Amino acid sequence: MKLAKLLNGSTIFWIKVFIHGLCIGWASLVFNQAAYDQLGGDPVEALLHFTGISAFNLLLLCLCISPLAKLLRASPLMKFRRLLGLYAFAFASAHLLTYILFELQLEWYLLGSEIVKRPYITVGFLAWTILLLLALTSPKAAQRRLGRNWQKLHNWVYPAGGLVALHYIWSVKSDILQPTLYIGLLLILLFFRKDKFISATYWFNTKRS
Repeated sequence: MKLAKLLNGSTIFWIKVFIHGLCIGWASLVFNQAAYDQLGGDPVEALLHFTGISAFNLLLLCLCISPLAKLLRASPLMKFRRLLGLYAFAFASAHLLTYILFELQLEWYLLGSEIVKRPYITVGFLAWTILLLLALTSPKAAQRRLGRNWQKLHNWVYPAGGLVALHYIWSVKSDILQPTLYIGLLLILLFFRKDKFISATYWFNTKRS
């Protein structure tokens, strides 16, 4: 209850300002380092890792919000979930654009063949597509239009998290310790929301039939 009281309108506003500043400032710093060739011997790989791991971190933080709000009885924490989710999508989009710009050299037609030929790109692109759909339907207006289907649709954040984890571990060539730790954390978060995960899978199957 004490935390809920601390999270008043002013506190929430300044925490959101901090989140904006951290995400935008951090991204600006790293891309500025890339522009001045200060990211080591393989700046493209460094950018891909930075944008990808940032997206995963923000997605995990987003998934932490609801369990924490229930555990701490602090419902105002839910006010940060949408913002973190949108920044997760923003970094995931930066990850995809970095790949298209530097790896594919803006040869957009190659993207389709890469998605088909490389399983880790396939699952990564599927995850990005889900995040895109969730970002587009995140406004309050979309929530009102979709009604009950809005929550069913946004339960797809859980399969998206699984696809991101799979993309991460498949893209690593040698050291899998860090991806394994991330997957372990994701599994813990999914365990707390296993009912939502099952609901998302059921909704998808009913739509197909």
